[in-house]
Amino acid sequence: MRIIALVIFCSCYVSFSQTLDVNTKKGYAANGFDVVAYFSKKASEGHKNYTTTFEGAKYKFISKENLITFNENPEKYIPQYGGYCAYAIALKKDKVSINPKSFLIIEGRLYLFYNSWGTNTKVLWLDNNPDKLIIEGNKNWETLKLKK
Repeated sequence: MRIIALVIFCSCYVSFSQTLDVNTKKGYAANGFDVVAYFSKKASEGHKNYTTTFEGAKYKFISKENLITFNENPEKYIPQYGGYCAYAIALKKDKVSINPKSFLIIEGRLYLFYNSWGTNTKVLWLDNNPDKLIIEGNKNWETLKLKK
């Protein structure tokens, strides 16, 4: 009986520890924008008829084809830093919401940015050594993703 209880506990622990911290403003990752479409250099809001869930976060897509593409390799398409503003993660060590129309694809990875009130962090990112910001962002995200 104790072994069964231990197996159940470990299974639950592993399930919870693998859940990603994802910015799900408006109920969806990337504010409901199609994360596959970004790789075609398009910021397009997904449609409620084409949705899926990955690692506890819901995603919307503009077409059945993009939904299938995502499901074949979701890790390729999920936004870096849980879909929070990449610049804020890297420089401010803070989880900040994004404007889903402000994005970059860098070395095959999707980065999203804040753009409001006259501040476009995508421009700031490009002006401030993106390679160094990625290193800092990766380091900061290891700590930040644990804080919900």
